[in-house]
Amino acid sequence: MKCSAFAVAVALMAGASNGYACGPDALGTARTLNISGDKGQVYGTAQHGPLPLAKDEVVITFDDGPRPETTPRVLAALKAQCVKATFFMQGNNLTAYPDLARQVVADGHSVGLHSYKHDHMDQLAPADQVKDFDTTRAVAAKVLGKSAAPFYRFPYLGETPDLMNALKVSGYTVFSIDAGANDWEVGETPQTVTDRLMKNLDGKGGIILLHDAQEVTAQAMPLILKTLKDKGYKVVHIEPAP
Repeated sequence: MKCSAFAVAVALMAGASNGYACGPDALGTARTLNISGDKGQVYGTAQHGPLPLAKDEVVITFDDGPRPETTPRVLAALKAQCVKATFFMQGNNLTAYPDLARQVVADGHSVGLHSYKHDHMDQLAPADQVKDFDTTRAVAAKVLGKSAAPFYRFPYLGETPDLMNALKVSGYTVFSIDAGANDWEVGETPQTVTDRLMKNLDGKGGIILLHDAQEVTAQAMPLILKTLKDKGYKVVHIEPAP
């Protein structure tokens, strides 16, 4: 499939919201956005252009997991609302918790890469940046096989030219963000995390950044999903093009 003006091969499928299974108050998943990584696309208005989303559409993403203390509760909250998300996982956590990573896929979510152990890429030599990517990709392939999506998010959103080029050559799509919640900060509560996220979304939608490795995020997910529903947002799930 050739790229559109958005430089993305998009297959819009009528996403089953699963409202019947979850009940009429479920947020659900409105549709799926299939993305081809063959042109080295980059998305997220914090650093790049936007995904082709409507104003009221959001893509829910998580970084830093999986973690057994928190990820299962995040998964439970998503399942209760029939919501599909994308998890950018660290290679060391994939190695430590392979069954949990496979559970994320079994629940219908997408899994991308987030480095091996969350180093600042710009503090590594170019060859070590690429080695980190290759190691993480190999771990994901071993744990998840073909279920690992060719999606990547830089730790700290710290993109570097050398690794960006390696990702492009390898057919990976790089995701930045449109709205975060700062759920990694000390002293946050489910309410403050939810309020900050909604303020940062500001009615415009986009790629949401959360962290399934954070305790406050596991606690906040039911409130976040309910608030997204109450404010009229619709969830889009990103998957690699077939």
